[in-house]
Amino acid sequence: MDIEQPLPLLGGLSPAGFMRRHWQKKPLLVRGALHGALPGIDSRRLFALAAQADVESRLIVRDGERWSVRPGPMPRRALPPLARPGWTLLVQGVDLHDAAAHRLLGRFRFVADARLDDVMLSYASDRGGVGPHIDSYDVFLLQVEGRRRWRIGRVARPRLRDDLPLKMLDNFVARREWQLEAGDMLYLPPGWGHDGVAEGACITASIGFRAPSALALAAETLQRIAEAALDEVDEAATHTAKNARLYADRDEPATACPAHIPRALQGFADAAMERLLGDEPARRRALGEVLSEPKPGTWFERNQATLQIAGVVLDRRTRMLYDDDHVFINGESYRAGGRDAELMRRLADRRRLGAAELRRLGAGARTLLARWTEAGWCTVEGVEPGSNA
Repeated sequence: MDIEQPLPLLGGLSPAGFMRRHWQKKPLLVRGALHGALPGIDSRRLFALAAQADVESRLIVRDGERWSVRPGPMPRRALPPLARPGWTLLVQGVDLHDAAAHRLLGRFRFVADARLDDVMLSYASDRGGVGPHIDSYDVFLLQVEGRRRWRIGRVARPRLRDDLPLKMLDNFVARREWQLEAGDMLYLPPGWGHDGVAEGACITASIGFRAPSALALAAETLQRIAEAALDEVDEAATHTAKNARLYADRDEPATACPAHIPRALQGFADAAMERLLGDEPARRRALGEVLSEPKPGTWFERNQATLQIAGVVLDRRTRMLYDDDHVFINGESYRAGGRDAELMRRLADRRRLGAAELRRLGAGARTLLARWTEAGWCTVEGVEPGSNA
């Protein structure tokens, strides 16, 4: 992607210009941003997805001042009649199940893949919506079919209503209002309250981004570091422990308070944790593994494809990232250097490698890629990623 090329998707701004002017700063309304982005996506398709056990969905119904929320999966007969106003079906992670939605998500790869989350689609009957709410992440709201009226306003100190099963704002004051037609798109940074109400039946796509909390990211990364350390402990236990660092206290005096933890032992543990957390390569590796984890519940179908005659394409459910020393794929990490690293990074950025590029890989890298293909993380070029799901 040429990040300096103006795009109709961004209202004539280049990706670089959009990131400078709007990303996490101020909203942007784009008329005619993208028409026909989701061919084959209609109410029938969304209802079918919501009925699947491996698809996350919710039904939200408003009846006067009363709201109800029901999690999926739900068969078509569980949905209200189309003519009934005030209900919304939310289908999460559609990009994992539909090739067109996956391609739509790819249009926003001017933001790092580590931040991209998913495409959520909502079907709303007339006057349907989820009420005024606020997101902790950036979102692009693309009108796919029909019309929706959006009211937005910045919320400095959000308060949530405690009488509803939804995270709905209690203090929302709209500052601007627009009606979005099919093809129009609204970008909102975190902290902007918004309330979208369907004007007639409509479908809206929400392209969302990951925004992990500092504590959650630290906890998950620390867990990975700890797991790697425990693997080393187990490996050491099966061999002679000549190089193992064991606690020793040859000068410790006798104690009259045997239940008291010795300060020397506390210091030994502190030093061990400082060494563990001070290992920057280990931290970087653990972070990459965390960020490349697929969504919970994601599964891949194994296949017997080979790499002899064609290139490979990453399955749409696969998350592949890299740093200066590693490549990460679906929560696993691999050291990478030289030409193999260059080609693996190209695979992560472009999500495909052609046959000629595959032939340039070393034997070890080709074997690894074959394993990924057998695991369903890649597919043979020309076969739609995820088509066997």
